[in-house]
Amino acid sequence: MKRILLVLTVSLLLAQVTQARHCWKKLGRCRTTCKDSEVFYLLCSDETKCCVNPKHVPVKTRSLPPTGSLETSAVW
Repeated sequence: MKRILLVLTVSLLLAQVTQARHCWKKLGRCRTTCKDSEVFYLLCSDETKCCVNPKHVPVKTRSLPPTGSLETSAVW
C-alpha cells in the first residue's frame, strides 16, 4: 500500500512539472525553441516562443483591387 501511495505521489508531481503552457487557442505550446515540425508564430507572455504546427498558422491573403477602380477609369 505504501508503494502505491509513493508511486501516485511521484506521478502527480511529475505531471505538474512537465506541463507546458498552451498558446494560440490551445494549438501551440510556449517553448524556448521550437521543434523541427513546428513554426514560431507569436510570443508568449513570458517572452518564450509560441510554437505551432504550420497547418494551424493562418495565411494572410492579398486582396486585389476591384475592377473599374479610379486608377483605370480616370480619363485625362
